[in-house]
Amino acid sequence: MVKDSAAYELAQVNIARLKFPLDSPELKDFVDALDPVNAVADAADGFVWRLQSESGNATDVPVLGDSWLIVNMSVWRDTNALTAFMYQGQHRELLSRRFEWFERVAEAMTTLWWVPAGHRPTVAEAEERLLHLRANGATPYAFTLRTSFPPGPATAEAVSEQVS
Repeated sequence: MVKDSAAYELAQVNIARLKFPLDSPELKDFVDALDPVNAVADAADGFVWRLQSESGNATDVPVLGDSWLIVNMSVWRDTNALTAFMYQGQHRELLSRRFEWFERVAEAMTTLWWVPAGHRPTVAEAEERLLHLRANGATPYAFTLRTSFPPGPATAEAVSEQVS
């Protein structure tokens, strides 16, 4: 039985640990680029949704109980659409400067997972997926661009049984 890939969309979360407060001069270039880069994302082919607070971005949305962490979460049509956005234009330029603004962290800070079309993931859901990736590696429940899985449902319990 072939799954209808249009029935699923790709959720992504990436979390970064700030080196400096958001209002510091060291982060000015990053903060100044947020609105323009978000506008490019919003208009990108395959973009579906992104997490935002009343500020228009998500830098003030708490994640993993750590005030030095910021979160970016969005939903895309598929991995190709996400990859096309990530590695082009201004986002690519910012990505190349990430270590000026964010700590290098050994543990996984980014994960992907498939959601039913129309579902908008919560931060709690993203935290759970990220922690699952850290504990189990890439699985259909939480994966990376390097090790991705086809669209479809995946529960943590089913995946844990397969990993065990």
